[in-house]
Amino acid sequence: MPGFKRGKNLNEWKSNRAEAGRGKLRIVGGKFRGRQIEYSGDQVTRPMKDNIREALFNLVGGWVKGKVVFDLFAGTGAIALEALSRGASKAFLVERHIPTVRIINENVQSLDPDLPAEIASSDSFFWVRQFLKKPETHPTEPWVVFWCPPYAFFEDRLDEVLVAIESLLQVAPDDSIFVVESDSRFDSSRLPCPTQWTTRKYAPAVVSILKKSDETSRQLDHDSDV
Repeated sequence: MPGFKRGKNLNEWKSNRAEAGRGKLRIVGGKFRGRQIEYSGDQVTRPMKDNIREALFNLVGGWVKGKVVFDLFAGTGAIALEALSRGASKAFLVERHIPTVRIINENVQSLDPDLPAEIASSDSFFWVRQFLKKPETHPTEPWVVFWCPPYAFFEDRLDEVLVAIESLLQVAPDDSIFVVESDSRFDSSRLPCPTQWTTRKYAPAVVSILKKSDETSRQLDHDSDV
C-alpha cells in the first residue's frame, strides 16, 4: 500500500503569511515570494489554496531547483510559477480553458517576461499523447510532474488518468518527482508502482508523491510484462 501520512489540519494551521486579496493568489516561496498573481474566480479552474500549495512545497520544494516542471491542468499556473520562483529550470504549463490561458500569460509577464515558461492551450490528455510521440524533445534533466486535474476525472476518466501517469513515469529520467492531487474518492493504490508513493491529506485535497528510481523502472518493466 502507498505510504500514508496525514498532513497538517489546514482548518487549524495558519500560515505566517497574510492571505492574498480576492481574485489573487500569492507566491509563497523563492525569489517571487510574496508577489501576487491574478485569478479570474471562474469556477472552471480550481486553484490550489495558498496554504495547501505552501504545505506541498514544504514537501517537494527542495527537489525543484534545476528540474523541468510540467504543470498539467495548470489552471491559474500558480504551481508552475511557484516552482520557477524556487529555481526550476523551465516549466511547461498546459491548460485548455482559453480565458485562463490568457491570465497565465499575464501572470508570467507580470513576474518576469523572460521566465522560461512554455504555455500550451490544450487538453492535457492530448498534450501528453503528443509529447510522448516526440522523445527527441524530452528534457534530459529530471522532471517535476504536477498532475492536478478536476477531481471528477479520477472517476469519469480514470483509465485515461492512469495511462497518462504511467506513460510519463516510463519516459521520465530517474530522480524525477511526480505529484498527483486528487480528493478522498480516489484510491491512491490504483496508481502505478503503488507502494512507492507517499500520500498526505490536506482536506479536501489528497496529495501523492513519488520520486522515480531504479526500483520504479524495474516495477514498470515487470508490470508491462505481466
